[in-house]
Amino acid sequence: MIRSIGFWSTLAGRASQAVLVAVVVGIVSFSMMQALPGDDAYRIAAGRYGYDMMDAASAEAVREELGLDQPQFVQLMTWLGSLAQLDLGTSSVSGTPIIEELKVQLGYSLLLAGAGIIASLLIAIPVGVASGLRPGGIVDRISLGASIILRAVPAFALGIFLMLALAVHLKLLPVAGFQSPKYLILPALTLGFGLAAVSSRVVRDAVCEAMSAEWRFFSRTKGLSSWQTLRRHVLRNASLPVVAYVGVQLAYVIEGVVIVESVFAFPGIGHALVHAIFGRDVPMVQGTALTLGLLYVFLNLIIDLCCHGIDPRRRNSV
Repeated sequence: MIRSIGFWSTLAGRASQAVLVAVVVGIVSFSMMQALPGDDAYRIAAGRYGYDMMDAASAEAVREELGLDQPQFVQLMTWLGSLAQLDLGTSSVSGTPIIEELKVQLGYSLLLAGAGIIASLLIAIPVGVASGLRPGGIVDRISLGASIILRAVPAFALGIFLMLALAVHLKLLPVAGFQSPKYLILPALTLGFGLAAVSSRVVRDAVCEAMSAEWRFFSRTKGLSSWQTLRRHVLRNASLPVVAYVGVQLAYVIEGVVIVESVFAFPGIGHALVHAIFGRDVPMVQGTALTLGLLYVFLNLIIDLCCHGIDPRRRNSV
């Protein structure tokens, strides 16, 4: 009797991982914010009223209102208790519910992450397949050099280069912000190039391995053409390690979203996280960091399910 237990075991594993991520991220982000020098009450008051209108009295009022005079352990336990009730609290600066702000910011971040992954696959798959079909050829050597260069360049430097080249000098794209889909192109390319730098080599190695497999030669003896063999057998077998490696790269996606959104003033979670850190908005920092951590878990779940769908051996077990 065949039982489909892979889906449920994967879902249960990711659910337990999400709980652990929520607790660890909340504790770590709170501890790091408390370790920053300076007075949180003064920074929050400055964010609320402006530096010109802020004084000691307004800072003390903020301290009493938000309970910043309580022990740090009590503040952390209060936040964890609210989290257990699925309440992320309110922003210390704006006073709006964090969940309401994250609803908007998460949409932009998911849009950017999805566009970056799609851009990387559009670059990595054709380049990797072309390199894998002729290892050591001119395409393989050029793609290797480009991969090394792109991997060595930090995401913010690559973003600034693309901004200067395509937006400032050539004036083909807008510089920053988000008002229409064309504002997504530069940040998505910045994220996509960084991802494609390594994934193209993974595609290349997977295609090389598939091309040298015994079943590939057997498919030719059955009368299949080179294109039919490539389409029906090589690409499917090569796709499994590629999809699995995309899951490994999701850490780069989360990191890249924070950096790229800051460079291009893209209104996502990463951009909000940076502003919250400068404003000492601890609940907002915890909420955005938690959302990024859970986003990582969710994207890994999607990758796991894709691998189950591609490989029948993982999809079903006896």
